[in-house]
Amino acid sequence: MQLRTPRLVVAGLSGDGGKTLVSLGLCRALADRGRVVQAFKKGPDYIDAAWLTAATGRPCRNLDSYLFDQPAIGRAVRAAGGADLLLVEGNRGLFDGVDAAGSHSTATLAKLLGAPVILVVNVTKMTRTAAAAVLGSIHLDPALNLAGVILNRVGTARQERVIREAIETATGVPVVGAIPRLRGEDPLPDRHLGLVTAVEHPRRDEAIARAAAAISEHVDLELVESIAAAAPEVVLEVGDVLPGRSRVIIGYFSDQAFSFYYPENLETLEAAGARLVAVSPSSDAALPEVDGLYIGGGFPEVHAARLAENRGFAKSVTARVDSGLPVYAECGGLMYLARELRVGGIGHPMAGVLDLTIEQTGRPQGHGYETVVIDRENPFYPVGTELRGHEFHYSKISSGGDLARTVAEVKRGSGTGGGRDGIVAGRVWASYLHIHASASPNWATGFLAQASIHAAEFTQPAAAWG
Repeated sequence: MQLRTPRLVVAGLSGDGGKTLVSLGLCRALADRGRVVQAFKKGPDYIDAAWLTAATGRPCRNLDSYLFDQPAIGRAVRAAGGADLLLVEGNRGLFDGVDAAGSHSTATLAKLLGAPVILVVNVTKMTRTAAAAVLGSIHLDPALNLAGVILNRVGTARQERVIREAIETATGVPVVGAIPRLRGEDPLPDRHLGLVTAVEHPRRDEAIARAAAAISEHVDLELVESIAAAAPEVVLEVGDVLPGRSRVIIGYFSDQAFSFYYPENLETLEAAGARLVAVSPSSDAALPEVDGLYIGGGFPEVHAARLAENRGFAKSVTARVDSGLPVYAECGGLMYLARELRVGGIGHPMAGVLDLTIEQTGRPQGHGYETVVIDRENPFYPVGTELRGHEFHYSKISSGGDLARTVAEVKRGSGTGGGRDGIVAGRVWASYLHIHASASPNWATGFLAQASIHAAEFTQPAAAWG
């Protein structure tokens, strides 16, 4: 695939430097100028991606050279065609990767895409030192096209003037914007896993509008667009992954407590012939007639009381699992399937599908990439399969007999503990590992195969196809 679309990467020197605020503001401000913007998020992330989706009105897609091969990145870019401009929000610092060499960093991705980088620099309590940081970034990787700088959290007009002159004199890189410290309530509040999710934020559109207003007032948007337009043409390999066909109905949890799904995961299920049905464990009376259930991540710990109160729904899930319903659960889904979820010392009864007690903690129990190898027989993956994904959880399994039912050895990461992950009980898979369909195409194959078996055993759901 020949990539000619104008594009840029918004990067930072570290996490919490303002990349998301700038990315959201740029997406909406450019959209307000009539541009069709396609956003991407570098790395395994649901929360920032959902905000970028809200800002552009187009599904944000994740790009990650550690999880995906190059053709998978090409397919993600191709699937987001029709845009006037591609904007990639980086993660962590510009050169932060999986090792000291910065492998699989935002800089690596920018070079793969041939995308100019705009570096967001948090200038709190500094002046000329900001120029040193930009100059160091240029010299650390001369092959990187560092094309512009946006100053963030500027205190005074004098500070901006000094920093702008220092950066442009020392590096030759233009300062394309200088955003002052925003007054009033933080438009993007955070909590233990990052930002409050877009689906939960009570004033989401107002927050995005504030970010766009800050960008429109303090950033040279014409210069930003010219930087993006100067991106060279690159060739990306794409290849094709052709899933099998499975005429089944797949339910998936979707509400304020559960919103962590990669677009490609849902699209892969649909491409394989599945019909998707969104259900809410917080408010629906019962699980509808489905052939399989996919439970992604989210914040069940924040909504534990509401989930516990909806006993009718939980009992319907347990009854369906007892009848052989296949379930694929990741992180938040694992927590929901447990017998009990303890938050702040208070126990909340969950579905009770698994004999587990899960405790919410004040510190992360697993954070980053996770790699496992399947080493025991199970209905979902062949023995020997390597799965690459990520985990990010402030919870741990404190007790329960089903903890011994793991089928995967953890090679990188934490998993459910003791170097293990992937609890399998009958046709239920539950783990702390989040899977991306582009990194693990056999995920959909195994899950839908079990759903097809269940559909053959219980013909009523399949009859809904007519």
